[in-house]
Amino acid sequence: MLDIRKGALRTRGLLQGGLLLAGLMFGQAANAESLSQQRLDAFASAMQAQVEQGKIGGIETLVYQDGKVVQRAQYGFQDREAEKPLREDSLYKIFSLTKLVTGTGLLQLYDQGKFQLDDPVGKYLPQLMNLQVAIAEGPDGFPVTEPASHPITIRELMTHTAGFTYGRFSQSQVDELYVKADIQDPKTTLAVMMDKLASIPLRQQPGTVWHYSISVDIQARLIEVLSGMPFDAYLQQHMFEPLNMVDTDFYTPPEKADRLAVSYMPQEDGSLKPLPNDFFLSKPSFLNGGGGLISSTDDYLRFARMLLNEGELDGKRLLKVETVRLMRQNQLPEGVDNIGPFFPGNQFGLNVAVVNDSEAAGYLPEGTFWWWGIQGAWAWIDPTNDSIVLGMMQNTDYRLSRVIHNTASHALYGPAGGN
Repeated sequence: MLDIRKGALRTRGLLQGGLLLAGLMFGQAANAESLSQQRLDAFASAMQAQVEQGKIGGIETLVYQDGKVVQRAQYGFQDREAEKPLREDSLYKIFSLTKLVTGTGLLQLYDQGKFQLDDPVGKYLPQLMNLQVAIAEGPDGFPVTEPASHPITIRELMTHTAGFTYGRFSQSQVDELYVKADIQDPKTTLAVMMDKLASIPLRQQPGTVWHYSISVDIQARLIEVLSGMPFDAYLQQHMFEPLNMVDTDFYTPPEKADRLAVSYMPQEDGSLKPLPNDFFLSKPSFLNGGGGLISSTDDYLRFARMLLNEGELDGKRLLKVETVRLMRQNQLPEGVDNIGPFFPGNQFGLNVAVVNDSEAAGYLPEGTFWWWGIQGAWAWIDPTNDSIVLGMMQNTDYRLSRVIHNTASHALYGPAGGN
């Protein structure tokens, strides 16, 4: 059995021996105040426990508050089999944390007057102009349909209320059509994806339900059309270079391959199965706007700091102040009150969840805007407390990821006696 302690815990002098686990010893919740050392220590201890219990191969955490990093540590391994510990320069597949980056890129074009949020998507992507909507199951695997009640809008794209789906997080004939079409085929392009969507009905009427979907890939294609640039080139020129994000891209080049963390799939016997990184070592044709980026903790911190600072970092402005505020305000259509049972206590802004009920949201402070990736990476940006909390891990069990997120939020923000 691997000695997970070997090289597993490296902090900046902020951890102390004999730490109590999260949620066992706090007074008042930490909303609207600086995080105490006690809470930071308990957070670190709780994350270390996930590795010691064999639930994950490794995790890196970082807490930034009032202009400085107040906690950072790597626990466990970048590669357990090689006994290679995580390091500060480890690279991670951030999956749906990509959505915040894509949304920011699209909002830059909004700031330039290239579109309005309530413009029909079909104005720029004609394939999506006159879509039908499934209303009942039909013969031969194709649903009975009716016309959409109105053209889908860019605002609906950015709130997951446009009527699209993913094909793998719910069950319907529309989802099955997505699977049959291989809607995110890595061998094709964003443009080809639009052509496929033209012949598949929406899963539900636009503006009626929050339903997680490929809408951020559509946003990526909008960026290409509105800017006249390939999506990856646009991000490189207009976001990664201005923010000095030197390790963020849609693949890991050969000279950085030894820094890419291994993903693990939990097995029924409690073991963790390593998954090959081969797919992530060459540039894909399909530039997945909803989940394709690889990044580092330092890079993503710079991106999150820009959002926390309302669109500017180190003298370089990427978004207008009012646009960032728009991004982190509830944008759900009338009649859609929240984003479902998996994310209690949250509404939705533009490509981000927004906490509106702290206790229901695991005690994340109200106003925190955030999201996470399916292998566990998360980013919480809290304007009220001038803070950012990042977690980077690579585990395929999204249910475990949510448990770890809740453990982290209770440690940092939960009331006395929380667990």
